[in-house]
Amino acid sequence: MRKRSLTAITFQLMVAAAIVLFALNTQAQTPTPTPQASPAQTAAAVPPANPADVATMDTIVASLYDVISGPPGARNWDRFRSLFFPGARLIPTGARPTGEVGSRVLTPDEYVQRSSPRLEKDGFFEREISRRLEKFGNIAHIFSTYESRHKADDAKPFARGINSIQLMNDGKRWWIVTVFWQAEDEKNPLPAEYLRTRN
Repeated sequence: MRKRSLTAITFQLMVAAAIVLFALNTQAQTPTPTPQASPAQTAAAVPPANPADVATMDTIVASLYDVISGPPGARNWDRFRSLFFPGARLIPTGARPTGEVGSRVLTPDEYVQRSSPRLEKDGFFEREISRRLEKFGNIAHIFSTYESRHKADDAKPFARGINSIQLMNDGKRWWIVTVFWQAEDEKNPLPAEYLRTRN
């Protein structure tokens, strides 16, 4: 009788230990949820915009070109950041030396880090020369053809291309969601349809 009791107790302890080990193992394998900022917290990280910059599609696109353009010297990068919706991306694309086409996905802050030394040292002027617009409800897509110059009075641009700009209106203002662009090259000259304004 005593032997059977000890055997039963031992079995029960083994079962209990197995349950505890299973629970600990399951807990270790379950990923801890990553804390995420609320939309209000994320939006709070964006500098406040000048209402005139974001009142219309025309003004926000003009502000985008204006804020990166200028002679050598500092840019107003907080104004730049204020144009972008939280989580927005800037994506340059083009041919690599190996021949394939690639893209780089940047946050507004990463764009500032990569571009500010060159823009502020050498000077940079970019302007829109043509636009094609598609709009539905609160979203819009603009194919914005651009010219880039080192100086405002340079006779010819050193680069041309297309900024594909996605916009959203939240009922209060316009936001830039994405800027996806490619420069013109020998294999991809700008076609005539993107050199004339068509709204």
